[in-house]
Amino acid sequence: MTEVEAKKQQESLQERLAQVVELLHRHKLVEHLTHRQEGAHHDLVENLVHRQNLAELQRKLDELHPADIAYILEALPLGERLSVWQLVKAERDGDILLEVSDAVRESLIADMDDHELIAAAKELGADELADLAHELPRDVVYELMESLDAQQRERVRSALSYEEDQVGALMDFEMVTIREDVSLEVVLRYLRRLKELPGHTDKLFVVDYDGMLKGVLPIKRLLVSDPERQVSEVMALDPVCFHPEEDAYDAAQAFERYDLVSAPVVDRDGKLIGRLTIDAMVDLIREEGESEVLNMAGLREEEDIFASVWKSVGNRWAWLAVNLVTAFVASRVIGLFENSIEKLVALAALMPIVAGIGGNSGNQTITMIVRAMALGQINTGNTARLLIKELGVALINGLVWGGVIGMVAGILYGSWSLAAVMTGAMTLNLLMAALMGVLIPMTLARLGRDPAMGASVMITAMTDSGGFFIFLGLATLFLL
Repeated sequence: MTEVEAKKQQESLQERLAQVVELLHRHKLVEHLTHRQEGAHHDLVENLVHRQNLAELQRKLDELHPADIAYILEALPLGERLSVWQLVKAERDGDILLEVSDAVRESLIADMDDHELIAAAKELGADELADLAHELPRDVVYELMESLDAQQRERVRSALSYEEDQVGALMDFEMVTIREDVSLEVVLRYLRRLKELPGHTDKLFVVDYDGMLKGVLPIKRLLVSDPERQVSEVMALDPVCFHPEEDAYDAAQAFERYDLVSAPVVDRDGKLIGRLTIDAMVDLIREEGESEVLNMAGLREEEDIFASVWKSVGNRWAWLAVNLVTAFVASRVIGLFENSIEKLVALAALMPIVAGIGGNSGNQTITMIVRAMALGQINTGNTARLLIKELGVALINGLVWGGVIGMVAGILYGSWSLAAVMTGAMTLNLLMAALMGVLIPMTLARLGRDPAMGASVMITAMTDSGGFFIFLGLATLFLL
């Protein structure tokens, strides 16, 4: 999708959201007006108007893709969200629940009774049901499992047995398998008998009679090769394969690296048990990116933008408390140099610059390090070289930009000694920011935590307190 097409798509989503909001507001306005009217036919008129507005809104929802409805639901306050949710056809509930964010899904499930949940989940495949199962009430999951056939039940249990960040939790069980000892013409006839192919089918999986994966037959090879040839002559013998215990994010990187659309998942013996598809990998990458952004800001989990005040407070308070402590430490550092600031008021105006630039530089370093760690580019062999490189960048930036702001300070306040102190403080603070920018995420990773967890908050605290101490300390030592 080009940038122009993506922009048009986004504009289209915004237009659809605006249309739904307009219909909701019109519905409320008409209801309010009919309530104020009196007369013998008041109830009849109100009922007709009510049905007409809801029917128009339902027609609009029926035209939309489940992903578009999910987008609209996420953008509506809770009351309006539930009003729209009630108008969605029951057979589409399951698909929409899979598309919405975790926080919004929680509010929708809370509004559904057990009967509605069971009806929605029955429309889903085994892998999709496994994605949703951990958020459903236990008795609903039990009843759903009882309603499945033996094969589907085993597939759901298999998917639920893996952690959510493992390949096994994301694999799809719908796939087309063929034998290697048949002709391509036989394969084509077999495909024509199927009602439809599973989504994202770009290859067929070649297995033996025991279900062991022998290779894959890309659809493009099937279509352009001589129909008389055997599958074994055309198939690819070394496909990219995954094991269910592998890290799902590593698999997503492999999909990006090798431009995969689908890939087989095999057990330790080489038996085909499922497949990964590009849509699951794209969702995983998006969720990982969102999680990283939230962690950098110190948020523990995804938050519904229309969640209750208390729930939002609970999600945000922890790192705000940490930030408050670090801000208090920074204030005490300033307090140590009150006499210096009283004697040279310029220090009060200049010290936020040192701290601010240091914080920005530290966040740049942390962002690069966290990205490199996510891509597996950092190991024990290159850590020292990476640290030296970041310190070198910080040294050059400190001397260049510290010199620029030092000259400006010297001109403004008529003191070249102050200019030298400013340059020195900027350089030292950027060096400290680079050091902390490398050490903070690596230390978090070594402790088994997410390298991005609160990293932005911690680096800002370090560069603020350290920047104030370095600048005021140098000024006290050399100027006063």
